[in-house]
Amino acid sequence: MAIAGPLERAIMEALWDAGEPLVVRVLMERINAEATRPSAYTTVQTVADRLVHKGFLVRTLDRNAYRYAPTRSRGEHVAEVMVEALAGVSDRGPALARFAETIDPQDAHRLLLELAQRSRPGPPSAGDDEP
Repeated sequence: MAIAGPLERAIMEALWDAGEPLVVRVLMERINAEATRPSAYTTVQTVADRLVHKGFLVRTLDRNAYRYAPTRSRGEHVAEVMVEALAGVSDRGPALARFAETIDPQDAHRLLLELAQRSRPGPPSAGDDEP
């Protein structure tokens, strides 16, 4: 399931940027500081609760209020969205090639390094036969 609307995205971005769980009042203040149209407290709380039910957030009771926190990092979320997008394509080659053509050269280099690291064989384990 994806992050659907601009308020859901704003809530997720505010929580990822915060790096700690936030109560709705603080979350609303951060969202409204960046918004062209402010959101009401109850609207932010309702959307945050939807994100809990979708599995994007967790909430913990702190005295009389809930604190909300993301269930995964921004990087983990973006990677999951990319994997889901590729999963819907039977021939991934053209999509991957187009992606490689469109990303920034520094990002392409970083991706290449990560892929090279992933494909590098690890050290032999205790049970492996050595040549």
